[in-house]
Amino acid sequence: MHLSPSVRAALVGTVAVAMLPLAASAHAAGTKAAGSSTAAVTKRPKSLVIGIDGATFAKFAQAKMPRVQGLMAAGMTATSNLYANPMAPTLSGPGWSTIATGTWPDKHKVLDNNFTGARFDLYPDYVTRLEGANPALNTLVVGTWAAIPNTVFGPAVDTRLGGVSDANTTTTAVSRLKTTDADATFVHLDDVDHAGHTYGTESQAYLNALETADTEVGQILDAVTSRATYADEDWQIVITADHGHKPAGGHGGNTPAERQTFVIAQGAGFTPGSVRYDVKVTDVAPTVLSHLGVVPNPAWQLDGKAIGAITPDAFDALRPSLNTRVDELALPSTLKGWTTTAPTGWTIDNSAMPTGGVTEWRGWSFATDEFWTNAALDQGRETNVRARNVFAVADSDEWDDKAHGAGQFDSTLVSPAFPVTGGASATVSYATNYKVDGPQTGDVYISFDGGPRQLLQSYRADRNAFENLTVAVPAGATTARLSFRYTGTNSAFWTVDQVALTS
Repeated sequence: MHLSPSVRAALVGTVAVAMLPLAASAHAAGTKAAGSSTAAVTKRPKSLVIGIDGATFAKFAQAKMPRVQGLMAAGMTATSNLYANPMAPTLSGPGWSTIATGTWPDKHKVLDNNFTGARFDLYPDYVTRLEGANPALNTLVVGTWAAIPNTVFGPAVDTRLGGVSDANTTTTAVSRLKTTDADATFVHLDDVDHAGHTYGTESQAYLNALETADTEVGQILDAVTSRATYADEDWQIVITADHGHKPAGGHGGNTPAERQTFVIAQGAGFTPGSVRYDVKVTDVAPTVLSHLGVVPNPAWQLDGKAIGAITPDAFDALRPSLNTRVDELALPSTLKGWTTTAPTGWTIDNSAMPTGGVTEWRGWSFATDEFWTNAALDQGRETNVRARNVFAVADSDEWDDKAHGAGQFDSTLVSPAFPVTGGASATVSYATNYKVDGPQTGDVYISFDGGPRQLLQSYRADRNAFENLTVAVPAGATTARLSFRYTGTNSAFWTVDQVALTS
């Protein structure tokens, strides 16, 4: 994960998570207060997260990994992409901090392996939050990289242990899981990352390291199922990673191999053999919190959601109909990842758009991260981490890379009519990443019952956030539409996702 074991010892680290088969949960009905523990349960919820540092998911199929593959068959698998600079490099410090806190680096502020400027005071790890909600919980963190138990996870954790080696970490985790009343356990394995740095992901040594990690994961899972109280417990197992590796070894940059990570989860609520595209590593923390009966307080400002609470939006329904490249010839010819056909109920107004330009980005488009980000690296598109699966994007910079008619990029994305209650207030919410690089504007409008548009929000500076905007609904109004208008002259971009209006 970080150059060499000696260099790494002076730094701070990485994580991957693994989920065991869970016993079916039977939570008793009860009201859950934000940030507090739930009422009694029939089976006691338990959590195990295993982090495999530097594990490149794309190589799993080439290695013999029966235990991890067994979890995938029995649960859910989701791949996604990390950030890159200017948000943060794809290093272990930012990666594990993102997983542990459920927030992206622009919040937790871990930008390297030295943890300089970290804001764990504002965004602590999920085990610390568990202890704050229910101090009676028995919590354990074991990590081969000393930064995991010593820095990423805070002193509120009951037991924090450095593993020295993956073999020692595994032995310690197995012993503790067999002999203690472990409620929430996090285990970090490191040798896969060392193999990536030394040999690269195309080597047999890297595959061997993945296979060894799989054996260690199996030993940890067996420790769980051998517990005398296992039949009375509701286990949730998660496996994840902090970053990938380049084929020749190393990470920190913005290539797809370095940015790709994954979440594998097994337990109650996860459909066996399911594959999702809308789950991110920031969802690990709230998923564990939810399983152990702690409802995240909105004041915590987590970026992730409990996986069970993530619902696909209208844009995600476009994935089966996405197209391969037309003008973006640097992308693989077989990669499907864009369309300008709006989902049902949505429309795109391109009446002010000039003719020509790059086909994929003429007006608002709908795209995946794999397609859009890799069309042009090092221009900030990698920061679009708050979007999930398919999102809407207006990219005047890429559109301008091909000759077009006179005039600027000018396109408006219009929502379906949302039902509203007249005389009440409504909340408009959406994920946004607005990036400025030259003359451009971004404006959000709302109209009621087909009436005139009213300006709701303007963007003139960079903004990467999940918005919640309150609007007064006129008396007698029954519907509202949202419009997102973007203009620009070879400037940057605007992404929008997860658009909702609740009243």
